[in-house]
Amino acid sequence: MKTIHNNNWVKQSPYDRFFYFIAPKIDRFKTLLQTIEKLGLNSTVITISGNRHFFIFPQAQNIQRSLAAGIFPFAGKNPYMFTAHYDRVEGSPGANDNSISVFHLLRAAIELSQRNVDKWIIIFTDKEELALGENLEIQGAYTLGQKLKTWGFDKARIYNFDACGTGDTFIFSTITDSVLGNNELPNINKLRTDIAQLRNHALDTANHLRLDKFLLAPTPFSDDIGFLRAGFAAQTVTTLPSEEASKYEEFLRKNPEFARLLITGKIKNLPERRFLPATWKNINSPADNHYRLTPQFYDTIVNFIIHLCK
Repeated sequence: MKTIHNNNWVKQSPYDRFFYFIAPKIDRFKTLLQTIEKLGLNSTVITISGNRHFFIFPQAQNIQRSLAAGIFPFAGKNPYMFTAHYDRVEGSPGANDNSISVFHLLRAAIELSQRNVDKWIIIFTDKEELALGENLEIQGAYTLGQKLKTWGFDKARIYNFDACGTGDTFIFSTITDSVLGNNELPNINKLRTDIAQLRNHALDTANHLRLDKFLLAPTPFSDDIGFLRAGFAAQTVTTLPSEEASKYEEFLRKNPEFARLLITGKIKNLPERRFLPATWKNINSPADNHYRLTPQFYDTIVNFIIHLCK
């Protein structure tokens, strides 16, 4: 794996297309499509409920022949699914939320293909960001999750990567635990078991790689909540600077009910918002720009994604 250095990361593939992707008023769908084609990745676009999702597969999979025969690659099996949303809030560059995670997964797709690793699917999801008044039933991950069931992916292992561009500390989100604690979904026990398995595998991978900076903590909602509403467990992974992560961990020990404010979205208008890590307070705003990114840690993030498959 080529090392990303702080001064030349935007010169290395696929990050050399990153600034096109975060430019104002850019057609992000078209730019991402062109980037995937330029990289020669094995991909297709599937529209579900008006949302356009990108699917990337190992090179050995003949996507078009399979789909023409009514067969989805890896259907009925338990592939790893790595997801990242490619939409952004209007007026924000979206550098950390969530452009950089998209490019980490593009790089991982290249590496996985070169290593001939099989049984993985990368999905770039549409419509993660919801406007005021919109509910989760129109979120892209929710309708995608419903479709995944009909395609035979009940056993898919979903890892969702969101805002993985700033900081050296992995945060394995526990927000779905809080959601399930107040829910009566018919398959709630299976969901709890599946989420525990996903999280344990993430922790085992972190330990295998000797990563010493990771934290279990609630995070702002992402595609994991949409997948959960559709009956799928999904483990969200994000990153924070170690100083922010430490302060957040200390705050959570004293305020265990803080996750409830994140779930409801009320945190946006409450004084408790000041306790959110600064990295999260800057997303969905003009401040979410490339100056806040920390590329010296990108090798570690991509390596973590690759080793999740092992």
